[in-house]
Amino acid sequence: MNRELTLLIADSGSTKTDWCLVRGGRTICEIKTGGTNPFFQTEEEIAGEIRSSLIDELPSADIDEVYFYGAGCTPEKLPVLEGALRRHLRIHSHCEVASDMLAAARSLCGHEPGIACILGTGSNSCAYDGERIVHNVSPLGFILGDEGSGAVLGKLLLGDVLKHQLPQPVIDRFNERYGLSNAEIIERVYRQKLPNRFLASFVPFLADEMGEPAIHSLAVTAFRSFLQRNVKQYDGWDRLPVGFVGSVAFYFRDVLREALEAEGMTLGRILQAPMDGLIEFHADHP
Repeated sequence: MNRELTLLIADSGSTKTDWCLVRGGRTICEIKTGGTNPFFQTEEEIAGEIRSSLIDELPSADIDEVYFYGAGCTPEKLPVLEGALRRHLRIHSHCEVASDMLAAARSLCGHEPGIACILGTGSNSCAYDGERIVHNVSPLGFILGDEGSGAVLGKLLLGDVLKHQLPQPVIDRFNERYGLSNAEIIERVYRQKLPNRFLASFVPFLADEMGEPAIHSLAVTAFRSFLQRNVKQYDGWDRLPVGFVGSVAFYFRDVLREALEAEGMTLGRILQAPMDGLIEFHADHP
């Protein structure tokens, strides 16, 4: 009888990393550590985070296979992550480092073709053939792209508030909730660090106001723009399932479904985070 393999799966962003130890398709333990991004961290810094926050939480450092998915995991940065992982984990068989986009595709589509999308603070998408990403439209960030993302939804909301394009009661509720002057908003967007996160922080207000027609229209238009400018560039957009992962997709799933129907697309899975889908994918991977 073959021994059940022990897998360590990681879903990492710049602020946090979710780790899941899996044996025989069953979750053994879940661990959260600080985020990793090889664009901003050295191999030594990443290894230090693994040593200080992960190793002591694992039942054993002996792992058969490691699958690490993360922001900034471009081909030229993969050796940085793999080196940090192998420094503190005894990996017996396989160590794969891949992008967060591949994590989304595998979790949403499994081993079948489809179109996978990320809608969180930023947005991204790809066409997936069941094994690999075959086409990716560059998201371009929240200034030039990132349609449908939390940052762009927040940007649209702020623009409409400041230019009085929304009903006055909505503007009044916004001002009462946040108490920001026009000058403070301009300062945060144009002069301070991480304006994308600041913009995305207004998404909860949008969710709470979704019963207001003007806010509902803003969200539907933003999601349709994402579909038109990104998803419709992929072959098969009108027949393949279009799946979504991310907090914006999860909490706005009803509005997102409306946008897909308006664009003649078939909705696939919607997941708040990719981990459950990744466990399924690797559990039945040949």
